[in-house]
Amino acid sequence: MGHSHSNNHHHHHHHQDLRGRNLFISILLNILITVAQAVGGLISGSLSLLSDALHNFSDVLSLIVSYFATVIAKKEASVNKTFGYKRAEIIAAFVNSATLIVVAIILIKEAVERFMEPQAIGSDLVILLSLLGILANGFSVLLLKKDANSNMNMKSAYLHLLTDMMASVAVLVGGILMKFYEAYWIDPLLTVLIALYLIYMGYDLLRASTRVLMLFTPDTIEVEKIVDTISKIEEIKNVHHVHIWQLNEDEVHLEAHIDFDQDINLSQFDIILERIEKDVYQKFGINHVNIQPEYGKCDSKKVIVQD
Repeated sequence: MGHSHSNNHHHHHHHQDLRGRNLFISILLNILITVAQAVGGLISGSLSLLSDALHNFSDVLSLIVSYFATVIAKKEASVNKTFGYKRAEIIAAFVNSATLIVVAIILIKEAVERFMEPQAIGSDLVILLSLLGILANGFSVLLLKKDANSNMNMKSAYLHLLTDMMASVAVLVGGILMKFYEAYWIDPLLTVLIALYLIYMGYDLLRASTRVLMLFTPDTIEVEKIVDTISKIEEIKNVHHVHIWQLNEDEVHLEAHIDFDQDINLSQFDIILERIEKDVYQKFGINHVNIQPEYGKCDSKKVIVQD
């Protein structure tokens, strides 16, 4: 028997619509920045602007992935897709965090090459376009910040934009130093620092999204404590064949076999099931429960078994 807390269904969809709108605005802003920086980089001969344009272009692709994931995630379940597309946003987070790391490695490679051969560039255009990048990405970051705390997909998009903004700050600082001091080595140094931060943040998100996709038990949940909680109910003899996984940001599922002391009837089981659902929701945040009741059945009574 499953149990879900669905009274927030309408609010949840409205929230997804807002997320989608904010992402769409961010996509348009990033396309503007990418085109402006690419043209500016070619005119000024600035490799840092061109690499920032490449960085922004990768972000446009990532934001489009995130946007379509929020749209797809709203599609209803069907007979051959019983969970619907609820995992679309997790896949988007996985893809985006992986590309975040790849882009960082490319930036480090470019920075090392630029470090070896610093080039004089038209710094006025670099300063102007990096300011545009800071303003547009800063606005996008503010749009996505709220949802970044509760949604992996939005966090991946937010991180892409945040690092874009930081990259634009680096390009601005580099442009100013190049204009007044001709210190061309500052730009690749800042690029390396930003890229290392990208790898650090991207790895964390990649790990989290991989755990969800692999059906690992969430970090915050200890299976033994759940078994102890359920076992405290008087009529229950044993809890085994436990599986706990996270479907997406909003749903954590528990399935288990429960061995009863007596051959109880269905109405008694329903009362016990309601108590289990309440306990695991309040203590562990598990909002979907599927229990298989057993009495005198000969099978393995180990806590967890691998199928």
